[in-house]
Amino acid sequence: MVLQSLKSCRWLSCILRTPKACFWSTASGALIIQSVSNDVYQNLAVEDWIHDHMDLEKQQVLFLWRNSPAVVIGRHQNPWQECNLRLLRQKNIKLARRRSGGGTVYHDLGNINLTFFTTRKKYERMENLKLVVKALKALRPQLDVHVTDRYDILLDGQYKISGTAAKLGRTSAYHHCTLLCNADKFVLSSVLKSPYKGLKSNATPSVPASVKNLFEEDPSLTSEMLLDAIAKEYATQHHIDHHITVINPADETLLPGISIKTKELQTWEWVYGKTPKFSVSTCLNMAFKDSVLDVKVNMDVKHGRIEVCNIDLPEQWLPPGLYSQLVKSLTGSKFCPNETTALVTALLRVCPQDDELHSRWSLLCENMIMLM
Repeated sequence: MVLQSLKSCRWLSCILRTPKACFWSTASGALIIQSVSNDVYQNLAVEDWIHDHMDLEKQQVLFLWRNSPAVVIGRHQNPWQECNLRLLRQKNIKLARRRSGGGTVYHDLGNINLTFFTTRKKYERMENLKLVVKALKALRPQLDVHVTDRYDILLDGQYKISGTAAKLGRTSAYHHCTLLCNADKFVLSSVLKSPYKGLKSNATPSVPASVKNLFEEDPSLTSEMLLDAIAKEYATQHHIDHHITVINPADETLLPGISIKTKELQTWEWVYGKTPKFSVSTCLNMAFKDSVLDVKVNMDVKHGRIEVCNIDLPEQWLPPGLYSQLVKSLTGSKFCPNETTALVTALLRVCPQDDELHSRWSLLCENMIMLM
């Protein structure tokens, strides 16, 4: 359910309406907040804002949030290695890079996200996960859920329903985890399967796991029930009233500077440009007329840009000048289908007006774009 207004949040019967002026200066202890936004960039920006601005010595925070369909990669991951970027574009699923480590996850409205903020000294992800398990067991005692040594939560001893990532600052820290409630598992498995071949990278790889939705185990559950149970357990353990404060991540009066953080998380330079250096070494099998042409491609990509580009074409298949111009144009450009499409379109205008050359050129360019 998309949370559009407080009226639609009927389950939040205990919401604390805190005046903006004193929102972050409430009594010491702990605070539970929930985002009304389902935008992944806005919600990740809230995490950054809390980490950077709140005095976590005085006040620990539990942040509850959900996203519309999105794939979220860890800070040190390679998106081409982790997911199917073409499928994301086709399905209009957002890609985001968070500031914490860990692996890649798929979010939709059937997925709950929880972020626990503390000082670095008080950071304890195992205790946070045990809190989630305790809340689940309080709601449905028959659920077989437990925390593993890898900081995952398993259902029935084998299905992963929660993964973990964290950011440890100099004095502040946060630990966030997911909770699979009713996510689209078909989309999840499809988008988290990379089709890219010949890619070598030192980026942190994700560890595949069998997953299951909690609602498959107990269809009587709802996301609202789970959120409320976790908030209640957090309140009990921190000796505070069971209040949830709802915030709008786009509210600059509440979160000064939040729009800048949100925009930064959406930039190509952050989502793709922060990818650790990688290389692509592959062979394009291009069908042309009655034959299949093998074209070897080797590229080094740094900060998301093509640093070195080599395309091994059979002699005389394309004029040397045209081929060398393609390599020259790609070198230094973004490893990105949109930018490559613009480059090859411009080169096509100066291509000799010959139907066969145009066909060959177009075929090569289409295959190069497919690599990205």
